[in-house]
Amino acid sequence: MGRNGDGRVEAETDSRAAEADRIRATEHERLRLLVEADVSAAGPLHADDFQLVTPNGSTYSKQEYLEAIGSGTLNYVVWEPGAIEVRLYGNAAIIRYQSQMQVIGRTTEIPLTRVWHTDSYEHRDDRWQIVWSQATMVR
Repeated sequence: MGRNGDGRVEAETDSRAAEADRIRATEHERLRLLVEADVSAAGPLHADDFQLVTPNGSTYSKQEYLEAIGSGTLNYVVWEPGAIEVRLYGNAAIIRYQSQMQVIGRTTEIPLTRVWHTDSYEHRDDRWQIVWSQATMVR
């Protein structure tokens, strides 16, 4: 085991890279399940204290969010993420990426557009769960 340029042991760096990949995989799975409206499978990926802040400033709790998706009140038609950047901080991680999204809501429709996402994850009960999510439209 050698050291890289900043003195960290390579195995530690490999472990952090693997953890970042697990977080990316979790986010990809979460998005797929939300587009499919599979809220029973998506539920465990969201922390009980999850909160979403939408591009228009509305907020959803975990229960409100999953109920809106399950009822069809909120329908993700397209949610295609680009490259997901990950910053790890112990048992917490921040991710950021742009996506192409199309959303149909009860009172509005968002045509296919680019959106920035900044999300925080925490490692709880042997899994990564999203805790906070904020989306911003790219203008």
